[in-house]
Amino acid sequence: MRRMLPALLLLLAAGPARADWTLDDAALRQLSRGAVHAEVHPDGGGVSGVVFGAVEIDAPPAVVWRTITDCGRAGRMAPSVKSCRITTSDPEGRWDVREMTVRSGIMPAFRTEFRSDFTPLRSIRFRCTAGDIRTCRGEWRLEPLAGGRTRVLYENRASSPFPAPAIVARAAMRLDLADALRALRREAESRVP
Repeated sequence: MRRMLPALLLLLAAGPARADWTLDDAALRQLSRGAVHAEVHPDGGGVSGVVFGAVEIDAPPAVVWRTITDCGRAGRMAPSVKSCRITTSDPEGRWDVREMTVRSGIMPAFRTEFRSDFTPLRSIRFRCTAGDIRTCRGEWRLEPLAGGRTRVLYENRASSPFPAPAIVARAAMRLDLADALRALRREAESRVP
């Protein structure tokens, strides 16, 4: 709990949810130094929070895309993911439905099912369709950068699968997102020849 105190205090002062994908100068400087950007705001719609994050990766969009969409690597990008399987998919590759089992820390395991709609090498829009998380919808967006690099933007409006104070759920979401973005960068960069 002591480790989470600074994050909890920051969330108390958090402003309204993002209306767009624009990164301010401070966030861009943070990314240029190799850091990840992760923020969570209370959502006026009554769910736990609006999560927004970004990371720059030394890999082209095609490599980052394959990494994000690889269900078999989900546990390497988020250690709390214990299983991931595609239950249904479009033969043309425009969408799929995935089921994940997640277990983090002392919390009980939970299951989530979500549909992802793909715009190859550009974006993945997702929304929960079943499972323990009642609310989630968001998007991964890939932006090509000079030198064969990629900026990844992530946004998700989500609720906690467990009864918990919203501020605690938002703090956990922020920490989990930062860890996941660092892991995505590590996994994608390890795939570059």
